[in-house]
Amino acid sequence: MTASQIDIEQRDVEPDDRLQQTHVVRRLLLRPEVGAIIGAAALWVYFAIVAGDTGFLSMRGTASYLEVSAHLGILAVAVSLLMIGGEFDLSIGSMIGAAGMIIAILSVEHELNMWVSMLAALLVAMLVGAINGVIVRWSGLPSFIITLATLFIIRGLTIALTRIETGRTQLGGLDDAAGYDLAKQVFDSNIDLFGAAFPISIAWWFGLTALATWVLLRTPFGNWIFGAGGNEQAARNVGVPVNRVKILLFVCTAVAAWLVAVIQVTATTGADVLRGTQQEFFAIIAVVIGGTLLTGGYGSAIGAAIGALIFGMVRQGIVYAGVDADWFQVFLGVMVLIAVLINRYVRQRAMGAR
Repeated sequence: MTASQIDIEQRDVEPDDRLQQTHVVRRLLLRPEVGAIIGAAALWVYFAIVAGDTGFLSMRGTASYLEVSAHLGILAVAVSLLMIGGEFDLSIGSMIGAAGMIIAILSVEHELNMWVSMLAALLVAMLVGAINGVIVRWSGLPSFIITLATLFIIRGLTIALTRIETGRTQLGGLDDAAGYDLAKQVFDSNIDLFGAAFPISIAWWFGLTALATWVLLRTPFGNWIFGAGGNEQAARNVGVPVNRVKILLFVCTAVAAWLVAVIQVTATTGADVLRGTQQEFFAIIAVVIGGTLLTGGYGSAIGAAIGALIFGMVRQGIVYAGVDADWFQVFLGVMVLIAVLINRYVRQRAMGAR
């Protein structure tokens, strides 16, 4: 065999570097959060240009939009797991108001230790989440409809019972409750970095995002979530406890709503029955921007966190840019449309790459 023949055979069997690079790019493009990362980067550059001189680029400006993102991000991470599992939960917004009011009434009106009040609110939230899950699985009706109904039920009960108990719909004075000081340290303290105060809620957001990502990518339960959302019958055939998985995911979204309520009542030292209004829709928007499919079976917690980051940057960025806040929803709607189109394009390109 001649040297030229050996060289030809080696070229035939050795992998082409360009082919390997193509496969790497394709794998990256298939990640759900890629479109959101591109969108977040583009949005940051835009506000850095138009609002950089007014404080957007400062550490204080960064802390402001990260704080807004954190509250929504905690919800969005839990909602992303549920949506990957093929379900929706529209009751989480009203659950924020209900949990906050339970804490305030028990701590202020009944003078219970705030930690006892928070535990009681947590148990109620878990019960609501479990009820949502059981009704959805038992009835076979779309979770969108079931949780839309519980949204109104929870909010109505919160308003009615609060009026009966206190005669009003807002309640303050939590800073005088027993256990408040410790609760403030855990849920509303600040971390000083680079000369700016970053709320600890950001750490809660990052930590929950990391935990949810680990669950999705490194545990059997994560595989069950993808399976239950992608093809429920096939998942059941291979032994996935679909009902249990989905009920637990509903409990998780309710617990996330409770955590947001705790952070908010600790920060404001009071509660409002209408707190959390529309947060369920903002959370779904963040998850969709993050690349999770509405049909289930595909998505990531990191993408949802980035979607929440985009929300925070838009909300605070237009303020720094001097744009009337009335335009916020227009910006948000445009971002949703752009994100969905980018995600669709990226996935089509990735699936077409060979």
